[in-house]
Amino acid sequence: MIIFNLSSYNSGPFILVGIPGLEQFHMWIGIPFCAIYIVALVGNCILLSLIAVERSLHEPMCFFLSMLATTDLILSTAGMPKTLSIFWLGDQEITFAGCLTQMFFIHYSFVLDSAILMSMAFDRYVAICSPLRYTSILTPKTIIKIVVAISFRSFCIILPVVFLLTRLPFCRTHIIPHTYCEHIGVARLACADISINIWYGFCVPIMIVLSDVILIAISYIFILCAVFRLPTRKARQKALGTCGSHVCVILMFYIPAFFSILAHRFGHNVSHSFHIMFANLYIVIPPALNPIVYGVKTKQIRDKVMLLFSMKDPG
Repeated sequence: MIIFNLSSYNSGPFILVGIPGLEQFHMWIGIPFCAIYIVALVGNCILLSLIAVERSLHEPMCFFLSMLATTDLILSTAGMPKTLSIFWLGDQEITFAGCLTQMFFIHYSFVLDSAILMSMAFDRYVAICSPLRYTSILTPKTIIKIVVAISFRSFCIILPVVFLLTRLPFCRTHIIPHTYCEHIGVARLACADISINIWYGFCVPIMIVLSDVILIAISYIFILCAVFRLPTRKARQKALGTCGSHVCVILMFYIPAFFSILAHRFGHNVSHSFHIMFANLYIVIPPALNPIVYGVKTKQIRDKVMLLFSMKDPG
């Protein structure tokens, strides 16, 4: 109710135009986006069902992986259905409350994804650097505390963004040159000073995410030091193999994320159409690739997936 009261003067819907300059190609652009989104939905749902059903996968790493899959589903679903409705149905309108809701879940999922990757790096650090203490350190109670902490942290970081937008009057245009609502993109439509939005929206989440990246890097420095001290080549390969999928997911998440953020703030020479296209790919490609990477790189999950499909084989 607070949001609606504060935004009562922001009457009228916002208009999401899609990808500026490529409107005539929206119908065709939507096809690969839809295909990738379906892969993300199916892949993450299979991963979640496997982890829920198979007792051998009830371990800390797989618990964090199931949380990552859930967050990826939220991230892609918060943006992609509306994007496809713009491309295929011409449904460009979105209410102010709907815009705030979409923006919150997209940004919240991003920050939470980063925190989950940090937690997974800690899991790998304990598993490789202190294997004998793994079960005593990462107990179910400790894992619950970590999950609650990172979820609450992400919520507290993103919630102020919603209230920073509700205080702004939108008395000029309600046209958003994008396929989904993004904090600074919406704030720039306001006919008021948005300095606080710019400083908070850029500095706070970026500093938090950078701190996650630094902690992940420190974890992997210790992991690599421990791996290269292992006595045999086979042991080193096994240890590196357990981290391979996680490293791939980290790179898939952070590289396009930082490119998109920096291009939005500083990339004045970057084509606007390219940036909007890339921003859409970012919210759907990592969620689609994550379950595939874990399915290929993680032997336990790979074996369970193969068993699942072999059981469906009538032969």
